[in-house]
Amino acid sequence: MKLFASLLLVALAGSFSGFSFAADPAAPGPTERAPAKLGKPDLANGEVVFNGKSCAACHSADGNSAIPANPKLAQQHPEYLVKQLQEFKSGKRKSPVMSGMAAMLSEQEMRNVAWFLGSKAIKPGFAKDKDLVALGEKIYRGGIGDRNVPACAGCHSPNGAGIPIQYPRLGGQHAEYIAAQLTAFRDGLRLNSVPMSGVAAKLNDREIKAVSDFIAGLH
Repeated sequence: MKLFASLLLVALAGSFSGFSFAADPAAPGPTERAPAKLGKPDLANGEVVFNGKSCAACHSADGNSAIPANPKLAQQHPEYLVKQLQEFKSGKRKSPVMSGMAAMLSEQEMRNVAWFLGSKAIKPGFAKDKDLVALGEKIYRGGIGDRNVPACAGCHSPNGAGIPIQYPRLGGQHAEYIAAQLTAFRDGLRLNSVPMSGVAAKLNDREIKAVSDFIAGLH
């Protein structure tokens, strides 16, 4: 009996050497294929897809939307755009229009479109409300200390250029679009960024309008 137990322990120990986890349910089975490897972003294809899928109708052919309710996508960090498209497609970020558009795109097409847009220069915007711009600058550059609201510049950079991969470009974006997104974060309608939900929850309508207008003029 002792000999049998010793042999069993040796057999079990041997099964855990190397990577012999054949029972791993996540491993592709004999009839399954591993996910296709994504290729290098193809900007030419990205332009074709962007225009062919009617994205340009809302965001303009060069990604500089002329409609304040629709964001400018030009010069945005490609990784951020891919993340948003993926989350529209999965439903993590809600939008009847964008969910339908993203559903038509493959992962490779998302990358192609994102890098195409990232290669286009954003057209500068401008602040419109002179009475609020000082408040907006104060919030953007210094936050609101007594409510623990951090400075927007800490993540999105002093000139609104953001930080590649991590934080999106904001400078020059339509004030109306920024305000709508901050309000959506605050009111629980946009749920795909925990940090932004926490920040926006501490802002009132006037502060949202002020910082959004200031951002529009950043470049």
